[in-house]
Amino acid sequence: MGDWGPVVIAVILFILLSPGLLIQVPGRTRVVEFGNFATSGISILVHTILFFGLLTIFTIAIGVHIHTG
Repeated sequence: MGDWGPVVIAVILFILLSPGLLIQVPGRTRVVEFGNFATSGISILVHTILFFGLLTIFTIAIGVHIHTG
């Protein structure tokens, strides 16, 4: 039996937190920009910290598990 919870959570967060896809924090002209398909070094760093923080919360603190088999 495999535990697919962390994998599914990581894929969903990666898609949602890709800089410039849905949101960009910080944006080029404003703090938050929506759907501009542009990135900067600072926004990549912010989105990386958000990704690992949320992934840690969902996998370790909450303990999301999806078992197969």
